[in-house]
Amino acid sequence: MSNPLVVPRTSLFKKYFRALFAAAVVPLLIAGGSDAWFGYHDQRARLNDLLNAEARFAAVNIQDFIEGIRDQLGWTVQLPWSEDGGDRRRLDALRLLRQVPSVENLTLVDATGKERLFVSRIGLNRIEGGDDLSAKPAVTGARSDRIWYGPVTFHGGSEPFMAIAIAGNRTADGVAIAEVNLKFIWEVISGIRVGRTGDAFVLDRPGRLVAHPDISLVLRADEAAQRPLQALRAAILARPGQAAVGQDVMGKSVLGAMVQIPGVDWSVIVKQPLAEAFAPIYAALWRTAALLVGGAALAAVLAYWLTQRMIGPIRLLEDGVARIGAGQFDHRISLTTRDEFERLATRFNEMAAELAVSQERSERINRLKRFLAPQVAELVDRTGDDRVLDGRRVEVVVIFCDMRGFTAFSARVEPETVMGVLREYYDALEKVVGAHEATLINFSGDGAMVLVNAPVACSDPALQAVTMAIDMQISVQKLLAGWRAPDHQLGFGVGLAMGPATVGQIGSEGRLHYSAIGNVVNLASRLCSSAQDSEILIDRVAAHAVGSRVPLVELDARTLKGFDQPVPVFSAVIEKAVTDSTA
Repeated sequence: MSNPLVVPRTSLFKKYFRALFAAAVVPLLIAGGSDAWFGYHDQRARLNDLLNAEARFAAVNIQDFIEGIRDQLGWTVQLPWSEDGGDRRRLDALRLLRQVPSVENLTLVDATGKERLFVSRIGLNRIEGGDDLSAKPAVTGARSDRIWYGPVTFHGGSEPFMAIAIAGNRTADGVAIAEVNLKFIWEVISGIRVGRTGDAFVLDRPGRLVAHPDISLVLRADEAAQRPLQALRAAILARPGQAAVGQDVMGKSVLGAMVQIPGVDWSVIVKQPLAEAFAPIYAALWRTAALLVGGAALAAVLAYWLTQRMIGPIRLLEDGVARIGAGQFDHRISLTTRDEFERLATRFNEMAAELAVSQERSERINRLKRFLAPQVAELVDRTGDDRVLDGRRVEVVVIFCDMRGFTAFSARVEPETVMGVLREYYDALEKVVGAHEATLINFSGDGAMVLVNAPVACSDPALQAVTMAIDMQISVQKLLAGWRAPDHQLGFGVGLAMGPATVGQIGSEGRLHYSAIGNVVNLASRLCSSAQDSEILIDRVAAHAVGSRVPLVELDARTLKGFDQPVPVFSAVIEKAVTDSTA
């Protein structure tokens, strides 16, 4: 189960790639997207204007085509019918068929609604046919509105025809009815081009295809094939004045605009395939996509290059850290990248040098601690000179101290209690000795030996030793106050002597001690043994060296073991307030 607090690591390559991708590709994406957005709307508006203009132009042409027929028919109904005008009207009708190829048949009806003349390109001409056509929609429509346009019909289910009837200004002028072959609109529609592949087509009011550049579509009159065109017209009608998207008979998406032709109520639709209409937009999108791919590839290459450039120094630093961790403090890193890595390598080398010095010092202290008391070892290390440990003759102050009644105390209490008491006792003595920068030579049971002015010299060893002895007495007496009990009384005495002694390393090769040898050591030890609880006994040399700077009381000379003559003894006076507080 994964730890939710551990943040998953990401490689440098991913980080660089994301940063470079954001820096290079995102601006391209924003710029390309905005250009495409605004370009699309601009292109859509331009196409809307263009397609509407072409649709109006096509509608005008088709309307001119129809009005041309209407004008020609108008000449045939300018004169009233008379009994002797048949030949002239026949010549006019034949001339109209010759001038207007789209008119397939022409029927002239007199004021009473009777057919007076019928001329045709494919049928037999009739003169004075006499059929009553007064109830025909063409006749009634023309007499009502002067011009009448019939619905589109498909002869034989293919060719589109439309009847056009026009009445004279006077009732006596009669009506002319022309049947127009709408195939001829093909020439008008074929002339409409939008762009490279855009074209136009015409639908009548029910939605049947009247004209198309591909005349076969009109002649087939396939309603299923024409449904997409009807759907396109419905889409355009849903957005008046705006171009709409639909499909052509081939199923291609197109953009179309439409204009209605008044009178015949036809729809002229101009369309252009979307692929061609928005080709500039698609080209811009492809260019943007290519730039995005190029930008992403460039970001990946740069990220890889930067990562490789970073990985080398990082691996050197990582290897350096591992070597330093393994204790190879002489290891150094060489980098000449002239950047932060080179500075980091310099700092690393400085750190390694400092660690080497620290390790050397630690090893040196450890070596010293093998045969020296820790305090002496630390002291020697601070001075930085091992020669202070060499044997020499020097005037020192030796202090011995121990507890009174400790043997009886240790025999009555549990060993754990004894160890706890000694631990606190040693701690108190070490603090005092350390505070006065003296040398704690050793602990031996409840006794301790302290040396002043060796191995490191001090300016006033006698005063320093007496002052330290007073502090030792005060500190230990505070502890004894808590340890005393009715059945075991503990005390603390100190002996101090000053004189020449031989100091240096004493012992075997594997175990050395720093100590002092001389009569002054014996004298201090005997004074300590002679001291009572709370007493500090001082020899005459140390007392004279201290003088009046510390209150001293001269006691009677004492006979001490190992000394032939009684020894003058002085006692340090500890402030009464201090002794009372510790009692």
